[in-house]
Amino acid sequence: MYIEDFNDVFYMERALELAKEGIGKTKTNPLVGCVIVKDEKIIGEGAHLKFGDNHAEVNAILDAKNKGEDIKGATLYVNLEPCSHTGKTPPCANRIVEEGIKRVVIGTLDPFPKVSGKGIKILEDAGISVTEGLLEEECLNLNERFFTYLKNNRPFVVLKSGMSLDGKIATESGESKWITSEFSRAHSHELRGQLDAIMVGIGTVLADNPSLNVRHGKYKNNPIRIITDSKLRIPLDAKVLNGDFDSIAILATTENCDKNKLEKIKEMKNVEVLICKDKDSRVDLIDLMEKLKDYDISSILLEGGRTLNAEMLKNNLVDKFYFFIAPILLGSKGFSAIGDLEIKDLKDSIKIKDMTCEKLFDDIIVTGRCD
Repeated sequence: MYIEDFNDVFYMERALELAKEGIGKTKTNPLVGCVIVKDEKIIGEGAHLKFGDNHAEVNAILDAKNKGEDIKGATLYVNLEPCSHTGKTPPCANRIVEEGIKRVVIGTLDPFPKVSGKGIKILEDAGISVTEGLLEEECLNLNERFFTYLKNNRPFVVLKSGMSLDGKIATESGESKWITSEFSRAHSHELRGQLDAIMVGIGTVLADNPSLNVRHGKYKNNPIRIITDSKLRIPLDAKVLNGDFDSIAILATTENCDKNKLEKIKEMKNVEVLICKDKDSRVDLIDLMEKLKDYDISSILLEGGRTLNAEMLKNNLVDKFYFFIAPILLGSKGFSAIGDLEIKDLKDSIKIKDMTCEKLFDDIIVTGRCD
């Protein structure tokens, strides 16, 4: 069993920090950072910064070479197993061998079938010493989106909702601005910038006319906007279709939609329409998740109303949640964050694990994962 060395931990922590530079930009690729060390000195650093661009290991090697450093005999730290296949870029494991690196420290194996274990084998067959499993839990948590995407063959879905202490997202009249504080709303924009897409139902669009863009925070990438609208009730002048965004809007509808409006929407800039299967007069959400594969979407922030939230939960399509809870009560006539889950017995309740709770000024943030 490997006993963690202080220096190894230090350099892997640095690799994890570098990996975060790719948040919101790597799509279906993982977040990876890499550090190259020689004679107890960092001689090269790199991260995977954009989908389709160089992987972290290559960027770290190039960084070292640009500084005039000799890489041969160095130790390389990377939070995810180096790739062993040719995809959008050449295999990193082979490049590490070619550069004469003598030791590689890996945070966790890559679950992708074309890589898993194969990258390590290439390194070991070349006589390189490999240490694996360093800060494994931290490495797994950083790439929970990537691992879930591979495991479930669908995007990693995070349900986000701002609510009162008694679980309401709006008053009886529909008023919802603003239940939570400006700090909670800013935090919500941080989440938007970290994920590939944001998803709402047509009810939210009709009630709030949201832009669904990023206006605050460190991560400025506007997510793809997904709207479920089985009959195409969306107004043609809705903000979500007409903003000056650097991403597209996807309208998920059915064959029962307004055909005249469909033709007009098809002519709109940066708007795409997905005709999905119909399920109980709504968009079949499982079919929608399948169709979203064509858009390299690995993660979705679900900001739906009670109906969409409930349907996603009933279809086992929610992986994680963030509940922003304000210190107010709205009573039984307010709109609930989650609609009818059709649960009659406690044994059928949706189980939550890894739950955490933290205070954000006057509000509370509760996070957890759906079991």
